[in-house]
Amino acid sequence: MAARKGRRRTCEPGESMETESQETGSKGQAQVYLPGRGPPLREGEELVMDEEAYVLYHRAQTGAPCLSFDVVRDHLGDNRTELPLTLYLCAGTQAESAQSNRLMMLRMHNLHGTKTPPSEGSDEEEEEDDEEDEEERKPQLELAMVPHYGGINRVRVSWLGEEPVAGVWSEKGQVEVFALRRLLQVVDDPQALATFLRDEQARVKPIFAFSGHMGEGFALDWSPRVPGESRGWVRTGSGEPQPAECDNVESRLLFPGRLLTGDCQKNIHLWTPTDGGSWHVDQRPFVGHTRSVEDLQWSPTEDTVFASCSADASIRIWDIRAAPSKACMLTTTTAHDGDVNVINWSHREPFLLSGGDDGALKVWDLRQFKSGSPVATFKQHVAPVTSVEWHPQDSGVFAASGADNQITQWDLAVERDPEAGDVETDPALAGLPQQLLFVHQGETDLKELHWHPQCPGVLVSTALSGFTVFRTISV
Repeated sequence: MAARKGRRRTCEPGESMETESQETGSKGQAQVYLPGRGPPLREGEELVMDEEAYVLYHRAQTGAPCLSFDVVRDHLGDNRTELPLTLYLCAGTQAESAQSNRLMMLRMHNLHGTKTPPSEGSDEEEEEDDEEDEEERKPQLELAMVPHYGGINRVRVSWLGEEPVAGVWSEKGQVEVFALRRLLQVVDDPQALATFLRDEQARVKPIFAFSGHMGEGFALDWSPRVPGESRGWVRTGSGEPQPAECDNVESRLLFPGRLLTGDCQKNIHLWTPTDGGSWHVDQRPFVGHTRSVEDLQWSPTEDTVFASCSADASIRIWDIRAAPSKACMLTTTTAHDGDVNVINWSHREPFLLSGGDDGALKVWDLRQFKSGSPVATFKQHVAPVTSVEWHPQDSGVFAASGADNQITQWDLAVERDPEAGDVETDPALAGLPQQLLFVHQGETDLKELHWHPQCPGVLVSTALSGFTVFRTISV
């Protein structure tokens, strides 16, 4: 719990903040500060993060801001909780000029947990040890960059056989696929990275590109179920990293996976893998939406089914076995009061999560989708929702980011105990959704977030202010 000290206000993310007036030297009535709803800061006041609310917290900047990124699965193992952490991200910039943009591979490593504050009785020798320890605990960042003409609207990574690739939506109206193997190699080797940046980066080109969209777009998703995709690496007898889910080299399928892309002109195109290691893009768009397609999600359980959301306020479920003009099987016409910006399909339950310009988060049970009513609606964000994602291991937990510069964590399993009575006397706190676990602040112009699939509870976000990697005490 944080309190106002003189002219300074501190806030513990995800919990209420009690403030007390000390300007007259006497205690005032305690008030609750709610992120996005509390009174504006007065002159001389600021919100300060309480590090005790975080297990891990790091920030990084890459020059030009990144509108989108994806976590790259690695060979370091699953369910990693031991610190320090290492993680890999693929991101694209939104620079001021088209020529200044880059597609980047980031290797963040030596990510230690938040430091325990020193005790009151610590002596000078302990403080010197702390300074040496602080130097060893400094986080590290390596960047491998390749030039990209035009800002990058969205990046999504997949493993196609043993090859990691990135699908990239460009503001220039083109969708490209880049091979990432070389970038992954060089961020692990400082000497190779220097050689790459000096001699190779300017020559990197996409392995495939599609210019058939009528304009730019944002929606893009790889199928998680098409044969040939591998979502991680394992060590072979030779010690070399190889894709998981493959018994040997001969058994690996090297075909690319299916890809969906949607544009601001309401069109959705299907990319189908070909035997030659390329794609055939169906020129017939899926017909149904009347405005920009904002997001796409393949079903995690059915090979031919996907979901879409749009600025026309609808969410639609499609089946690619039908002709594109007849492939829309289910529609919720007014899913939100305005644009539906983002959706995410749970890999563990038949739930679809959506976020809209109305600031609402909605959970849809696909078994009841025809009813047009969500099974849950949460209203904590006070500006458009910019990103949503289910926790990869915990089926009831999800995270969301908003243009109000909040990242919220939720748990559908949390319910207020009716036998506990009205233990919360403050009406502001009583009005909070029971399922709200944590509110993170401190970013500027939040764009996208992802859970790390191999590091439980670790969230990564991108904003105008840069990247943030953190894990809270709540998840």
